[in-house]
Amino acid sequence: MSIWELILAFVVVVLMLVALLANVLVLLCFLYSADIRKQVPGLFILNLTFCNLLMAVSSMPLTLAGIIYKSQPGGDHICHVVGFLETFLTTNSMLSMAALSIDRWIAVVFPLSYHSKMRYRDAALILSYTWLHSVSFPIVAASLSWVGFHHLYASCTLYNKRPEDRTQFMIFTGVFHALSFLLSLIILCFTYLKVLKVARFHCKRIDVITMQTLVLLVDIHPSVRERCLEEQKRRRQRATKKISTFIGTFILCFAPYVITR
Repeated sequence: MSIWELILAFVVVVLMLVALLANVLVLLCFLYSADIRKQVPGLFILNLTFCNLLMAVSSMPLTLAGIIYKSQPGGDHICHVVGFLETFLTTNSMLSMAALSIDRWIAVVFPLSYHSKMRYRDAALILSYTWLHSVSFPIVAASLSWVGFHHLYASCTLYNKRPEDRTQFMIFTGVFHALSFLLSLIILCFTYLKVLKVARFHCKRIDVITMQTLVLLVDIHPSVRERCLEEQKRRRQRATKKISTFIGTFILCFAPYVITR
């Protein structure tokens, strides 16, 4: 193995261990916290956690073996199953994050009617759609033999070995990523921009009350006044940072997969 292959194998091992540890911790929190289990978003978080765990124990170990041995790990049947799971789990993870953003949008923008708009039944319907949506693409790919071991990715993934199917495969790939990554990204941007608009509106109301209080308290110490103004600034930036982090994490996690495929 070259030095770059060793580095790549090390990165895959680190990512696999981090994915296992982080998602097992999330699963334990869900199991031992009654408050989390009572909340509707817990279903989306649980679905996302299982998708990540299955990806960490199915696709990532075989990718590591592909990097080390530079060949297909296991037989064709195992590779087809792993490639099917990779496509299904990746799509399901994207849609689960989009479902979480929809839940937060309803909770923030429509707080008084949240419990009537987002019940367990509604969450189950959304999850049913994500599963149906996610499984449809790998079924089509598997039926057309577009799943196999790709040496460039060192993994079992979407792969067309027949030159005569090039155009159809390109159309399928474009539709697949448009209705998974791009659709989820649009939903995330739309919902969280609405959440940010509400957060900024409430910040402005709090700022007005704070400034009126500071004007009335003429004997307030300058250091206290300065801390209040600093807290105002942090409050305005907090929502923007959180939303940027969530959307940025989505892009960072899934954009490399979409771009390379």
